[in-house]
Amino acid sequence: MPLVPMRQILDEAAKGGYGVGAFNVNNMEQIQAIMEAANETNSPVIIQASRGALQYSRLIYLKKLMEAACEEYPHIPVSMHLDHGNSLKTLKTAIDLGFTSVMMDGSLGEDGKTPNTYEQNVEITRAAVEMSHPLGVTVEGELGVLGGIEDGHGAGLTDRQVQDHLTDPNQAEDFVQKTGLDALAVAIGTSHGAYKSGRKDPKTGEVLPPTLAMDRIHAIHEKMPNCHMVMHGSSSVPQELVDIINQYGGKMPGTFGIPIEQIQDGIKHGVRKINVDTDSRLACTGAIRKVFAEKPAEFDMRKYLGPARDAMKQVYIDRMLAFGQAGHAGDYTPMSLDEMKKVYGK
Repeated sequence: MPLVPMRQILDEAAKGGYGVGAFNVNNMEQIQAIMEAANETNSPVIIQASRGALQYSRLIYLKKLMEAACEEYPHIPVSMHLDHGNSLKTLKTAIDLGFTSVMMDGSLGEDGKTPNTYEQNVEITRAAVEMSHPLGVTVEGELGVLGGIEDGHGAGLTDRQVQDHLTDPNQAEDFVQKTGLDALAVAIGTSHGAYKSGRKDPKTGEVLPPTLAMDRIHAIHEKMPNCHMVMHGSSSVPQELVDIINQYGGKMPGTFGIPIEQIQDGIKHGVRKINVDTDSRLACTGAIRKVFAEKPAEFDMRKYLGPARDAMKQVYIDRMLAFGQAGHAGDYTPMSLDEMKKVYGK
């Protein structure tokens, strides 16, 4: 099965009332782990790559790995998505590689750090739609600014500053109408990375959950029930994965992620795409550290990358089950980009 348009995956998720994990990749082991998990749970899936991942994989290697994934698992609907595109040029590079979905992050300037004005965001996102839709390619846009930095992308806002850059539900309606995008990434207080909360109990010093403005998602869903929302920075950062890293020489104190229950609440109110990256990195790192600690003489890459792949696979299985996408891979006949062109052309 060739890669399918992400728009179809999101439309079907909306019909079924579930969310779909969008998992970031950089190498073969991650792609294999995602596809094995999708196969075992019978899940449609979104695989995504950042600009950093494209550079790391030298473009063509990632393309060929994705072709292999589709060939090995022809019954699994898979979309390949560009995460946090910073310019039309970057989007075109991804589309030329065969990506079926792109994100134009117009919330920030081309440097990936400086917040854009609302008008600038509308203009660049609309241009992305006008370039991509005639090719059948899905477009995700972002309104508001996320916390944290990922692959050098992000404004580096503090927790307090993030609260000043949340998505405005009224503005969201205008943004979707003016841009014609397919999916809206909302800023509700989530952030990239393993340290998603700067809140601490004043008495114990214990890290508290991040403050998420779930009411923004509820309000947007009420205004636009057919809008496919996206939650970025949605790794849950399981303590057991962090504990493995720290047990075998790591130093990651004070980590905190997004509780699964809050993600599931978002799914009930229109969130269809959930971005997860950090969780698989933690699983991979912990598994490798464990092998090196227990077998310091080991130098066969397969002996530590194999366990790393297995650990990531379990994370993906857990998320596919939690988001509700498990069991839905065979619910529909996948569309081609040519068929999606006709949908956009109506």
